[in-house]
Amino acid sequence: MPFTYEYPRPALTVDCVVFGFDGGGLQVLLIRRALEPFLGSWALPGGFVDMEEDLDQAARRELQEETHLSQVYLEQLFTFGTPGRDPRGRVVSVAYYALVRPDQHPATGDSDASEAAWHPVDQLPPLAFDHTQIIAKALERLRGKIRYQPVGFELLPKHFTLTQLQSLYEAILGRTIDKRNFRKKLLAFDLLIPLDKFTSGAHRPARLYRFDHRKYDTLVRHGFHFEL
Repeated sequence: MPFTYEYPRPALTVDCVVFGFDGGGLQVLLIRRALEPFLGSWALPGGFVDMEEDLDQAARRELQEETHLSQVYLEQLFTFGTPGRDPRGRVVSVAYYALVRPDQHPATGDSDASEAAWHPVDQLPPLAFDHTQIIAKALERLRGKIRYQPVGFELLPKHFTLTQLQSLYEAILGRTIDKRNFRKKLLAFDLLIPLDKFTSGAHRPARLYRFDHRKYDTLVRHGFHFEL
C-alpha cells in the first residue's frame, strides 16, 4: 500500500565538481544550463536523483548525460541544504568531486546542458544556484586530501616528469613549493618508478616516471601513510 506523508518532503539532487589539470593550472568543468531556472548560466553538472537509483549511480548518470564523462575517479563530497538555494523549492544536493585529464575528456554538453567547457578554478564565471560555494568546498577537500593520499595522479598522464608533478601540487595548493624538499620527500616513498624514457623538445630532456599503484595498495594494507 502506498504511504502518504503528512509533511512536505525536499527534493534530492546531485552536483559534480569535475577537476582537471592542463599542465599549467587547475580547471573545473562547467555546463551551460539549457533549462530554467538560470537558463543560459554556467553551472555544475548534476540533476535530480531518480527513485530507483542510489546517489553514486545518480552522479555518474548525470555526468554521462550532460558531459559524456564515464569511468572517472568520483568521491562524495558534502551535502548542501540551505533553504532557498534552489528557486524551484526545497532541494537538498549531495555534491561529488571527480578527477580527470582534460585531454582525455573533451568538454561536450548534452541533455540539459547546451554547452560544456573547462574553466580555470581561479577565474570562474558567475554560477547558478550555490555552485560557487560547492566548488570552494571541493577545492578545500582536494587541497587537504593530496597531502595524505596520492589522488593527484588521477590528473596526470600515465607517464610524467617530476616537474609536472610539482606543477600539479602547486596548482592545487595555490602556492610555490620548494623543489628540492618536495622531490626528496616524494622519492623517499619509493612509489615512483623511473622509466627509460625522456621528454623531447627544445628544453633539456627530463626523465619520465609512473606511479606504482600496486605497491601503494599493498603498503596501505599494511598501515602505510602517504603524507606530504
